[in-house]
Amino acid sequence: MGKVIYLHSLLSLKYSASYIRILMMSKQKKFGRILVIDDDEDVLEAARLFLKQHVELIHTGKDPQKIPVLIKNTNYDVILLDMNFTSDVTSGKEGFYWLDKIFAIDPAAVVILITAFGDVDLAVRAIKEGAMDFILKPWRNEKLLATLSSALNLRRSRLELASLKSKQQQLFADLDQPFHDFIGSSPAMRQVFDNIRKVANTEANVLILGENGTGKELVARALYRNSLRAGEVFISVDMGAISETLFESELFGHKKGSFTDAKEERMGRFELASGGTLFLDEIGNLPLFLQAKILRVLENRQVVRLGENKIRPIDIRLICATNMPIHDMVETKEFRQDLLYRVNTVEIRLPPLRERPEDIPRLSEYFLHIYCNKYKSPSRKVSPAALEKLTSYQWPGNVRELQHAIERAVIMSESRELQPRDFFFYIPGKDSRELSFDNLNLEEVEKVVIRQVVEKYKGNISKAAKELGLTRSSLYRRMEKYGI
Repeated sequence: MGKVIYLHSLLSLKYSASYIRILMMSKQKKFGRILVIDDDEDVLEAARLFLKQHVELIHTGKDPQKIPVLIKNTNYDVILLDMNFTSDVTSGKEGFYWLDKIFAIDPAAVVILITAFGDVDLAVRAIKEGAMDFILKPWRNEKLLATLSSALNLRRSRLELASLKSKQQQLFADLDQPFHDFIGSSPAMRQVFDNIRKVANTEANVLILGENGTGKELVARALYRNSLRAGEVFISVDMGAISETLFESELFGHKKGSFTDAKEERMGRFELASGGTLFLDEIGNLPLFLQAKILRVLENRQVVRLGENKIRPIDIRLICATNMPIHDMVETKEFRQDLLYRVNTVEIRLPPLRERPEDIPRLSEYFLHIYCNKYKSPSRKVSPAALEKLTSYQWPGNVRELQHAIERAVIMSESRELQPRDFFFYIPGKDSRELSFDNLNLEEVEKVVIRQVVEKYKGNISKAAKELGLTRSSLYRRMEKYGI
């Protein structure tokens, strides 16, 4: 009799108002792998007859004991599970037991319960425990198909979410590797790592000292990732790139209409970083009158947006960096001593590359791998003679200069083994009237001239820019371009 009821349900579908929609769905590409577990053979046969028109694969079974083996052997998208089996007719205990078993094997499983009318309360309880939905016996095929379609969409979403979580966990695991951004095992770098470990999870303000290209921002981000504020924002500000006229607007924010181009209200970087970490890069380049404004904000822990009087409290962990001889600048009155005290509770000095030549082979190999992949070039290696040239060079541009030297060599060389001739360097120590070039390529000449003038003024960008006849921002762009 049960078999007749289910088959009648299937046949009578032709006379329902929804038959056309079901027929159209059946003509679409079949998708989904379905498992049906029920102790009633008529239920299983009705499910097979109907669902095989719509799904890619359907397996059925009367014995719930086979569920673990079936799930481990086949990746089912949806499982239709009876609430009661012959050994336990009405309590639903078996259904709850197998529901737990299914989720233990596949936490992303999507389960639809098959239940009699009198078991609706049990089905609702099962949904609270993780089941996606339930259908009543005898089901309406239209309802079954609609429920199954929703279940398949849910399965896709769960698998996508699981994939994203897995990738995120791997990314966080990679990020949690101590100092994963740094390549180096020299004593000088081990000291840097040790200092980062000691200060990262404190609220101390940190000043990072180092030449251009040594990786000061990498240290700042390592401090942030290992800090108590790692879950909050990290705001990075290049102080040398902000014009004096826009300084207050950029750092402290402004009110709409406070100046000509203030077309809308804007938060400054200090407000944006509140609750998290603010990184002020190249703080040594600030003029004295702007240093006073920064000091006032740090002392009061509050900002006032340009064009208004409202005081806005801020809560930041401050990290600063500079390539300037900032302690000497205090002596010459170019940098405020009271501001220096505010920003350097702890100092971390990054060694220049010339002080850790033992790290150059690993760095070279690392950059070679990156740029061979980027330019789809065959794998390369650095010849012993070229490596000797790399380790004996003084690297005024530090790691950034090495990175660009490797990239240029990968692009220009046709050899699988890079030779000394593949690396062009400026020879330091010559007067500007005695500049020496291996070639007269204009970009190479410009690079050499800029590097020498920057060295001449010991990294003072303002003085170097003046001698070169450039604005500070133009000089910064060229230095970035050439890896200086």
